[in-house]
Amino acid sequence: MIDLLKKYPAYSWVLLLILGSCSGESIDPGEEIYKFEKPAHFPEPTYTFENNPVTKEGFELGRRLFFDPILSRDKSVSCNNCHQQSRAFADMPLHGMSIGVDNQAGFRNAPMLANLAFMREFFWDGGVSHLDFVPINAIESDVEMDESLANVVSKLNQDDRYPGLFKEAFGVDEVTSPYLLHALSQFTLLMVSANSRYDQYILGKGELSTEELEGMQLFDQKCATCHSGELFTDFSYKNNGLSSSFKDLGRGAITEDEADYGKFRVPSLRNAEITAPYMHNARFSTLEEVLNHYEQGIIGSSTLDPIFMEDGKLKGVALTEDEKIKIISFIKTLTDRDLISDPKFQNHD
Repeated sequence: MIDLLKKYPAYSWVLLLILGSCSGESIDPGEEIYKFEKPAHFPEPTYTFENNPVTKEGFELGRRLFFDPILSRDKSVSCNNCHQQSRAFADMPLHGMSIGVDNQAGFRNAPMLANLAFMREFFWDGGVSHLDFVPINAIESDVEMDESLANVVSKLNQDDRYPGLFKEAFGVDEVTSPYLLHALSQFTLLMVSANSRYDQYILGKGELSTEELEGMQLFDQKCATCHSGELFTDFSYKNNGLSSSFKDLGRGAITEDEADYGKFRVPSLRNAEITAPYMHNARFSTLEEVLNHYEQGIIGSSTLDPIFMEDGKLKGVALTEDEKIKIISFIKTLTDRDLISDPKFQNHD
């Protein structure tokens, strides 16, 4: 049984049930699959688990809420609309910008949700500093769910199912906004992406091809200044030369500092193979286009990151076509197939 669980980690809870019933044992996967565990090679999580430990009941409540369009004004949009498991909880490629109620388009590309337990700030501009408050932005955005948090709570209290589910998860007699947010956090906290082919290689459990290894070396030389560490981001905000004018101020809208105009969070490159389009404004459709931008598409501006300047002149990242192919080959090793197939993240209603 242990060998089977190692071979099919994403389905471990199903195997436990099947094997347990066959052997006559009473095996309840229960709490085990809902336990947050830090991957051995990851940094320490930043989330305040002491205030909101993940439980089976809390996770399952969060999952139900994640898929329920009751969170939106007209019950047409759920969290899942913009965060699809098959895309590592990013949006579908044809939705360059998030699509909300009344088919309104947002003004940014929906980011991947994986590894949220390790982040200190959220969204492209870092406008929220705690995971529990992230859903409020989507719920109350005019072009996303277009609802008020207070009215969502009212609708949940009037629903036949939710008061009892909140009672089971948190021991409360009525739905309140803090517990609503805690439940959604519990669901998203377990979206840990740490079992790609790259991870297996780093942990000594798998191999990479010669091309992938050469791509990893090139990545370290050309890309890791910003996409560093096991999360493949330094969590900073940078202007990477997409434009010389800023309709979207990015980080500058949060800090109100002109020096931050046009700066956006450096995204993690985990699962980048399946999270197109790329950049906050969905500018690029392929990884090839992204690398071409860094090679020869940098646009100058007053807040352009200094890494793209040398002696007062624009400086792209020197890349040959062969190097681009190898870097992309390496980036594809960061795709976590277990995350995008794990049944516990699928809608069970």
